[in-house]
Amino acid sequence: MQTNRPRRPGELLFNLAMVLASLFLLWSAYGISGFEALSAPGTVPMVTTATMLICAVLILRETLRKSGTTTETLRQHILPVPVIVTIAAIGAYALALKPLGFLPTSFLFLTGMIRYLARYSLARSALLALLILIIIYLVFRIVFTVLMPEGLVPEAEIIAWVKRLFRGEGG
Repeated sequence: MQTNRPRRPGELLFNLAMVLASLFLLWSAYGISGFEALSAPGTVPMVTTATMLICAVLILRETLRKSGTTTETLRQHILPVPVIVTIAAIGAYALALKPLGFLPTSFLFLTGMIRYLARYSLARSALLALLILIIIYLVFRIVFTVLMPEGLVPEAEIIAWVKRLFRGEGG
């Protein structure tokens, strides 16, 4: 189904980036094992990234055919300030995760994002972040035993201490 909508701001640049990223990933996939055999370790990554590249090129071709005239602006319609702030916060979260650990980094991230996006008070944002973090921690760390970056909080020691308490061994 073809539409005659104009090219949106940033659409051409994004599609070019997708073609270049697909090329890079295809080259990386080729580096795994080359064209040794159909059962080689790099076969599935190469097929996947080749498919990505083909799709990206087809989408880029369609994008180039569109008119560049539009009333939309990149700042207002495509990347408004809340989106940029969220992207920056996720980047900061990723950088802080290893040195600080999962619990403090997630608490700070959730508190800040709830405060910014929902416009709640700092106390309410912190309380909500704490409740959300408790649920996430219980589900992923306790139920599914997913290891998370420890950082500043000695989780292993705390869990061992709680287990000893439940076994009646004391502190």
